[in-house]
Amino acid sequence: MSTLAEIATYLIRTLGSLYLLLVLLRFLFQLVRADFYNPISQFVAKATNPLLMPLRKIIPGLFGVDIAALVLALAIQWVLIQAVLVLAGFGIIYPLQAIGWALVGVVSMVLSIFFWALIISIIASWVAPFSHNPALILIRQLVEPVMAPFRKLIPPLGGIDITPIFAFMTLHVLNQYLVPALARAVNLPGIVPVGF
Repeated sequence: MSTLAEIATYLIRTLGSLYLLLVLLRFLFQLVRADFYNPISQFVAKATNPLLMPLRKIIPGLFGVDIAALVLALAIQWVLIQAVLVLAGFGIIYPLQAIGWALVGVVSMVLSIFFWALIISIIASWVAPFSHNPALILIRQLVEPVMAPFRKLIPPLGGIDITPIFAFMTLHVLNQYLVPALARAVNLPGIVPVGF
C-alpha cells in the first residue's frame, strides 16, 4: 500500500470510527433514557441529526429502540469497510458479506463503549463521587442499567461495591469469545476495521 493510501486509510478509519461512536452513543443514550438536555447529549444529537433524521422518516423506532440509529451505524461501518478494502487494493466486496462484517464491528464498538464507560465510572467514583460534570452524569446513566442486574445478585460487601468486577468479567468474555466467534462466522479478515 502506498504512503498516500495509508494516510487516507488512517483518516477514513479515524474519522469514520469517531462518527460511528457518536451514532452508537446516540442509540445507547436513547436506549438507557439518558438526559437529553445534557450538553453532551445535545452535541451528539446535533452531530448525528443530518444523517439520522432522514433515515427516521423511512425506518421507525420499535418498542422504544431507535432502529434508524442502528441501521445508520451498520451503514457507516459498511462504508468504512468498503473504503479501507478499496484503498488496500481489494476492491469492492460482496455487500451482504460486508454487512456481516459491519455487524461484528458495531458489536465490538458497543462493547468498547461500555468497557471505557465502566472504567471512567469507577475512577470517577473514587476521585469525584459527587461531581456534576455533564460527561460523568451521562457515563453514570449509561453504565447504571448494565450494573443493575449485577447489583441485584451481589450486594455491597462492607460498603464496597464489587459488581464492576463481574461487569468487567462479562465484558471480557463477550469481547474474547463472542466477537471472535462472530468474526469467524462471517469470515472477517484482519485488515477490516472493527470498532476502535
